[in-house]
Amino acid sequence: MYTILFTAPYMIPFLDRFRPVLEAHGMALIVPEVAERLEEDDLLSYAGKFDGTICGDDHYSARVLEACAPRLKVISKWGTGIDSIDQDVCARLGIKIGNTPNAFTLPVADSVMGYMLAFARRLPWMDRAMKKGQWEKIPGRSLSECTLGVIGVGNIGKAVLRRASAFGLTLLGNDIVEIESDFVREFRVEMTSLADLLQRADFVSVNCDLNPTSRHLIDTETLALMKPEAVLINTARGPIVDEGALVESLRLGEIAGAALDVFEQEPLPDGSPLLQMDNVLIAPHNANSSPMAWERVHWNTIRNLLDGLGIDSTDIGSKK
Repeated sequence: MYTILFTAPYMIPFLDRFRPVLEAHGMALIVPEVAERLEEDDLLSYAGKFDGTICGDDHYSARVLEACAPRLKVISKWGTGIDSIDQDVCARLGIKIGNTPNAFTLPVADSVMGYMLAFARRLPWMDRAMKKGQWEKIPGRSLSECTLGVIGVGNIGKAVLRRASAFGLTLLGNDIVEIESDFVREFRVEMTSLADLLQRADFVSVNCDLNPTSRHLIDTETLALMKPEAVLINTARGPIVDEGALVESLRLGEIAGAALDVFEQEPLPDGSPLLQMDNVLIAPHNANSSPMAWERVHWNTIRNLLDGLGIDSTDIGSKK
């Protein structure tokens, strides 16, 4: 019998679907209340009590992992990003990590395009004005008149560029690794430096991973390079953007706006200045929303857990 700490917030509402599968494989579940994620102290209260976990963006720091070992054998992360898990310590302690690569490429890329269209065509602002009784023709732009810069040309970055190509935008890309020449040529993407991208782009889409080199990649210095009419879009990870620097840049009119699906602290605190800014579109870390994608990730997360514990998972292989 294995004990599983079940904290994935996207799966907990549907636990009745998953509990019988897990129990049939000899697992007992610990299911805490989870708002967005569990922090260090929350996880430490369960140290030594579970063999595996199905989790969201819970903070599996070195301190937590060392307290949970040697009993903890596998961390099965719902979704793609594993930046909240200390991977080096997991490797040292022999704790396996499972995730679902390329899980939400399509819905996240759609969200980026939605934000660009909203800002270019000024749709939310015209809607608000009309509902206040104002007949105001707010000037907009065609996307074909704009330049898009994508920071991080991985799966999601490529999907954003493919969509943007169909709208006729001029396309810029930046990455720390070389991008396939076939993709660059087919979609006419100009790979360039971060500074050059920021100086030229009307829309800057952040699509890179969160790691030590990308934390606060967008800060006071890099924001100062952007055009006054530019819009920053972040659907990747909150800490890639220095939120305080972004708020100040928006207040000073150094950039025109921002669209944010992720934040340095989640849920976004009630006192955040971003909540009061008319030139900011915000969402509750929901760019991954897609019934088909979620279903695939639900079952792959369970398979990763079983595989990590050495249990045959082929009997649920059809549930994708």
